[in-house]
Amino acid sequence: MIIEIGDKLVSEEIFEKEFVCNLGACKGACCIEGDDGAPLTTEEVTLLEDNIDAIKPYMTPEGLGSVERKGVFYMDQYNEAVTTLVKGAECAFVFLDTEGITKCSVEQAYRDGKTDFNKPMSCHLYPIRAKKFRTFTSLNYDRWSICKDACTLGEELGVPVYKFLKEPLTRAYGADFYTELEKAAAELEEKKLK
Repeated sequence: MIIEIGDKLVSEEIFEKEFVCNLGACKGACCIEGDDGAPLTTEEVTLLEDNIDAIKPYMTPEGLGSVERKGVFYMDQYNEAVTTLVKGAECAFVFLDTEGITKCSVEQAYRDGKTDFNKPMSCHLYPIRAKKFRTFTSLNYDRWSICKDACTLGEELGVPVYKFLKEPLTRAYGADFYTELEKAAAELEEKKLK
């Protein structure tokens, strides 16, 4: 079932599935596995390029080298901009924290007040994948085997995807949109109880 909120078509799974990132278990594998870099908007490419000097101190030597040789993005097989990779694998913007967990240098620069640009929206919204079409945007739940621990933790804590992603959903689409999501969730819950 699809829920329509303004020009957004929201999959019912975003309300039904439960998810809480479990970095202690996965160590941030989503930043180092996959076929391509993280999807970027044209605006995000510009923001990465404009803020790269503030981000560089957080990057690994390998990531920095890759960005210096190739730039902050490349075009994937669908001709869409994605973050540059190191040796075709991990995102060029990752680093390991003291506990061996993969973190984002873009986000860390933002958290430390070095830039106004948080991590790319595609990363912040995960496991929701947003796809913009001419007249609407679809929001769908994405399944990835490396996130099984996040699904387990989400189920244990009883946290649906939309609640886990309140901050990025509000960042992407505004507080009014998130309020409408909450209303839709309440209506779905009410229907289940009938």
